[in-house]
Amino acid sequence: MSVDSRRRATAIFCFALIYLVWGSTYLTTKIGVRTLPPFMFGGARFLIGGLLLYGLVCILRARRGEPPPKPTRSDWRHLAIVGFVGVFASNGGNVWGVQHLASNQAALLNVSATFWIALLGTFGKRAHPLSSRAALGLAVGFVGTALIAWPSQGWAALTDTTSSAVGAGTLAVLFACFNWAVATNYLRNVETTLDVMTFTGLQMIIGGALLISAGLLTGEGQAWNWNPIGLAMLAYMTIFSSCLAYTAYGWLSVNMTPAQVSTYAFVNPAVATLLGWWVLDEHLSVAQGTGMAVILGAMLLVNWPAAQDSAR
Repeated sequence: MSVDSRRRATAIFCFALIYLVWGSTYLTTKIGVRTLPPFMFGGARFLIGGLLLYGLVCILRARRGEPPPKPTRSDWRHLAIVGFVGVFASNGGNVWGVQHLASNQAALLNVSATFWIALLGTFGKRAHPLSSRAALGLAVGFVGTALIAWPSQGWAALTDTTSSAVGAGTLAVLFACFNWAVATNYLRNVETTLDVMTFTGLQMIIGGALLISAGLLTGEGQAWNWNPIGLAMLAYMTIFSSCLAYTAYGWLSVNMTPAQVSTYAFVNPAVATLLGWWVLDEHLSVAQGTGMAVILGAMLLVNWPAAQDSAR
């Protein structure tokens, strides 16, 4: 298999992971925070996931007769920034906000990350301008996502001034999306001596520790319990969402264009809506079915193989 073929196969695998796994996190997070406090739930997920990833790195290096990774001072600075912005601020805002919102509302709000990622991706050492095709794909993808995840209540669900909880949850998720985009662009331009798995594991350890600290400071420690459903959701989020999908996202952030990477925010709401229909017996409307077809077209526009679109 040629280098280009391996790279394309890796990209397809990584995209599949973040599309399907992260699309399921709206359902699992919503179920998880019903029984477990949000900051502690998110913190445990990242801390355990980070330790597992870093431990695996050390085991693999030991088998090759190599010592554990030794981050430089510059590496630690980058890890601290990404851990704070990309894990603590981003996931903290999302996991706190989703307890006050319907899962489809949270999924729709997360589409805003797509535009921030594409916009911020035009800056930095590895700036990548938007092609006309990618810009069109992003616009079409937003329309498709709106058709799929738009709440049946319309604007009232997102602008309900009578409910401070809904308003606070909306702001928290939007704040989280902006921070995620900032972290994505920073990660794309950062120069580090660490491999993707090591960097991902250490940033999750830092972010997870910060989330748990926030949970303890806000009194969530007293609300922690060992509910089996909540723990099952935590286990899924730790292994699949944190360990596997985050590593895949790290690879994509470095090897693909910002516009291509940002397409996960279009597909995830589609997956979230389908899971809600399948698991919770939610109705899938004609508009949502149409939205699925629209999103497929958008993905083809943004991701259709072309040499000029490849990140080098």
